[in-house]
Amino acid sequence: MKRLIGFIMALALILPISAQAATYVLDPAHTSIGFRVKHLMIANVKGVFEKFQGSVQLDEKDITRSKISATIDIASINTNISKRDEHLRSSDFFDAARYPKMTFESTGIERLGADRFRVTGNLTIRGVTRPVVLNVEGLVQEIRTPQGVVKRGASATAVINRQDFGVSWNKKLDAGGVVVGDEVNIIIEAELDRK
Repeated sequence: MKRLIGFIMALALILPISAQAATYVLDPAHTSIGFRVKHLMIANVKGVFEKFQGSVQLDEKDITRSKISATIDIASINTNISKRDEHLRSSDFFDAARYPKMTFESTGIERLGADRFRVTGNLTIRGVTRPVVLNVEGLVQEIRTPQGVVKRGASATAVINRQDFGVSWNKKLDAGGVVVGDEVNIIIEAELDRK
């Protein structure tokens, strides 16, 4: 009898959380996971990863219970220059043959305003895991498309140092400086489908 009462009490605690939470997945057709990095110390080069999966378990009543995760296919990198993309896939940079996936798992979410959040989490690149902070804004309310899909959207940015993840290839320039900057800006435009 004690076990039954314990089970019912545990169920009572879990059910309200489930009722408040919703799970969303990234819509790959309307989501962009991109980056920007300095080239030759004078201009920015941009690129995107074209293959990825991600989910958001959103608890709006207690945002700290929410979770975000994503897996990105390194080989899907696209900077619109195929020779550069091959170099980025090589062991000089991402080493996609040995480390085909980049992953992110949130460890904490903090509300900063009506539609602004700080998401801390662990980013893994080339088998190296480091904490990063995503600045998220514009989490819009749900809408229903003419096809009946329930959606939300948000934008996120972060800044990382590629050296922290072992992405360290570079060449010095005769005039000073290097070919590739260390600071990488991550830019995410996410459209989320409710499961």
